[in-house]
Amino acid sequence: MLVLIQAILFLPHQAFASAAIQPQRPVTSSRKPSSEDSWTISHAQHAYGLPEVKPKQKGTLTLDSQNITFTGKAVYRIPRASVIAISDGSERVEMWGMKGRLLRMAIPNGGGLAAAGFMHHKESSLTVEFRDPRGGYHAAVFVVPPADATLAMATFAPRTDDAASAAEPVDITAPVANVCEGATVKPGSVLIAAPVWEQVEVPASYRALVYEHLVDRMRRVQGVSQVYREGEPGAQHGCPQSTVRIAIAGFRPGSQVKRAMMGPAGFFTGTTQMNFHVTMSDQAGVWNVNDDVKATVRGESESKNIADSVAKNVAKRYVLERAKFEKSQIVFSQSGKANSQTQLSAAQR
Repeated sequence: MLVLIQAILFLPHQAFASAAIQPQRPVTSSRKPSSEDSWTISHAQHAYGLPEVKPKQKGTLTLDSQNITFTGKAVYRIPRASVIAISDGSERVEMWGMKGRLLRMAIPNGGGLAAAGFMHHKESSLTVEFRDPRGGYHAAVFVVPPADATLAMATFAPRTDDAASAAEPVDITAPVANVCEGATVKPGSVLIAAPVWEQVEVPASYRALVYEHLVDRMRRVQGVSQVYREGEPGAQHGCPQSTVRIAIAGFRPGSQVKRAMMGPAGFFTGTTQMNFHVTMSDQAGVWNVNDDVKATVRGESESKNIADSVAKNVAKRYVLERAKFEKSQIVFSQSGKANSQTQLSAAQR
């Protein structure tokens, strides 16, 4: 076993490159793709956020003039007309995940730290922000080969002659018209507003995952009857009773590779950190809570982990604050009744 591990350690870098995510489509043309092309990424993984598709599902991602289509065990189409933005991003991650980490730990005489210097590869993602047929904001993240991410962005970009006639981009951070004026408030319903990040640069994948995890976490909260997305009209079915808004106040990306190369000391450095300012309020303007949430994570799938960590913290805080508020309302109501009884008795004397 030791001989096998040492043999792996001293293989040239090219041997490890084959295990990294590589472009799966041969280049058959040197021309730049246009918005009329159909482009298929044959090795794509849905990370999170796509309705009706489970996380980590593998399949193909096709971009054409009409739709962005993910095809795996489930199929989901996003009409191009409903797309708000599409972004790519990349980061260096450890090869083979936990298996690679255990392999390095088994290499004696500090060989594991040396191996960490080249046991990593580049991982790219595509983040698609879009609106559903009801106008609700969604954000889906896909893991794709780096070269395919670049070409997909070129495929999606509008042609120069289309740019002048293109519609103005949708600003998801802009205030949404209050469609609930005069409508009935649905008890237990919550609106999750789109995240704001004006003061800090945050990768699109992190923003998307924070929002989608928060929506999912709030749906699991006992007592929450319905979760509305940003832009989704609620007047037909009852307006949201409460609104949760998050503003990303700070972001520092971590590095799996840096931590791996530093050994035990890497446990305290190279972590991904995000700071949020959270506001919770109700439709009547009686309940209002402001809080700062911090999240720090290390390990694999950091963007997903830190997003879920933030969403979990916000959901817990929502439950605690609503419980305190409702308890105070009951006490206030009982106190009011007692005062009314006293005043009535005094008036009858």
